[in-house]
Amino acid sequence: MGSTNVRTVSRLKRKIHIRKRLSGTAERPRLSVFRSSRHIYAQLVDDVKGDTLISASSLEKTVQGLPKFENKIAMAEHIGKLLAERAKEKGIETVVFDRNGFLYHGRVKALSSGAREAGLKF
Repeated sequence: MGSTNVRTVSRLKRKIHIRKRLSGTAERPRLSVFRSSRHIYAQLVDDVKGDTLISASSLEKTVQGLPKFENKIAMAEHIGKLLAERAKEKGIETVVFDRNGFLYHGRVKALSSGAREAGLKF
């Protein structure tokens, strides 16, 4: 943890505390969420193999080509739905949610609710 930003250090401490208890498998991967100030990223990870199975982010060409979202929360919800659709195509229905040290509020919550609406169970 080389950062001196208090918020970043606090988040990374929470992340470590959460990751002690969470682990994803091929049958039930870990849905890891990262948000920056402008974008949001989500991926399904198999921690046993160390592979990323599926990913979705607001930086993808398919998302960038869409009409502008009214706010970042709407964009996060769309990313959650997109990730869930890709997971369904690969036969993944249940996941373990990893908020990555971020508070379960705002964009992180919107992404998870979008994934739930599209059919992922967690």
